[in-house]
Amino acid sequence: MTEPAHGLAGRLTAFVHALRGHGLRIGTGETVDAARVAELLGLADRERLREGLAAALLRADGQRAVFDAAFDLYFPLGVGAPQGAREAVRTDRDGLRDRLVAALAADDRAALAQLAGEAVDALGGYGAGGWSAHQTLDRLRPQTLLVRVRAAVRAERAAAAEGFTERLDDEEIRRRIRGFRGLVGTEARRRAAELRGTEQVARRGIAPSADQVDFLTATREQLAELRRTVQPLARKLATRLAARRRKAARGQLDLRRTLRRSLSTGGVPLRPAYRHRRPARPELVLLCDMSGSVDGFSHFTMLLVRAIRDQFAKVRVFAFVNRVDEVTRLVTAGAADPAELSRRILAEAAVTGWHGSSDYGTALEGFAERYPDAVGPRTCVLILGDARNNGQDPRLPALRRVADRARAVYWLNPEPPASWSTGDSAAHLYAELVEMHACRNARQLGTVVARLLPV
Repeated sequence: MTEPAHGLAGRLTAFVHALRGHGLRIGTGETVDAARVAELLGLADRERLREGLAAALLRADGQRAVFDAAFDLYFPLGVGAPQGAREAVRTDRDGLRDRLVAALAADDRAALAQLAGEAVDALGGYGAGGWSAHQTLDRLRPQTLLVRVRAAVRAERAAAAEGFTERLDDEEIRRRIRGFRGLVGTEARRRAAELRGTEQVARRGIAPSADQVDFLTATREQLAELRRTVQPLARKLATRLAARRRKAARGQLDLRRTLRRSLSTGGVPLRPAYRHRRPARPELVLLCDMSGSVDGFSHFTMLLVRAIRDQFAKVRVFAFVNRVDEVTRLVTAGAADPAELSRRILAEAAVTGWHGSSDYGTALEGFAERYPDAVGPRTCVLILGDARNNGQDPRLPALRRVADRARAVYWLNPEPPASWSTGDSAAHLYAELVEMHACRNARQLGTVVARLLPV
């Protein structure tokens, strides 16, 4: 690995800038630490340098995937086309698949990296020098090699007189195949960066971290990754809420007691006194749209609230599509499987009527009429949904009745504000009655919830 022409310092600075562009909070101190790490470790061992820079720069969960993708661009394993016969691979694709089976069975990381480079070079080219990981994988089809790799692993273990557990080994083989697919993506980005520039590919070609993925466009895999961020985010929110509660309990400055204390210090108020309060913990009500368009957003938020429910005196959760039903038992049950939560709500709760489209007006009116005891002067209500009412009556008086009874009502909308007044959205009407906040990803959601929830 050779040092880039503009020097290691410039390459490291550009690398940190790219990470900041993807939302990683990296300060000057962390950058200086990374420079010292790079100076100490050198460039001879690339993987050791990767781990050292990760230790210096990363401070939060869920950032490693972005870090690794950017590292592979700014500190590439090589330059240009990999060693290998491009034409031979093109004409002997079956031979490449045979070599891939052997490398996967042996879990040979070096061989897998070499095969990824050869595959992209031979199968991933398009247009005027472009490179596509999707095209490479579509032509190579590594996901179809499970049975062949299993047979190779079984034969190898039989020769070594080792046991074979098919279910466990299948999971391991799938993990190796996913790893190879990642190597193909890394190689395609590296080749593209040589043509278009590293900064451009780093800005557009690296997938965002899980906490910055839009709820409305997240894939099933991204939603699964989001679920793994619930507990770390919940711990941060609980810490912030507890700190706000301690601050609120201090109350206002007690001027008389402060002046009395200052007599012992020559009139200087070194020890201010406060009127301590003992505020009761607030109650929280969630009203969640479970229609397909915003299901992932509501699902994630319910899991988050379940994780921080100890911060509130009472938590009640209601779900709706066009009818509303209480689902507190399903959400707060500790034994509930997070991946099955939405399915259970739709199957066990009465959230739909004679059609399956969202009807916020009917749901809000049903909530106000059927559950008047759920909202009181200590209750904070969070409404989760995009407010797309499919042309139905928004029934604003129902929302007004809820707002009049509650301590506070906040509407969390996963759509950007520019979309709130488009198409069948009634968001602009509801926003005139209650505060509406955009929560497009988990990071925004955590920020908004920490700021808005009462203590």
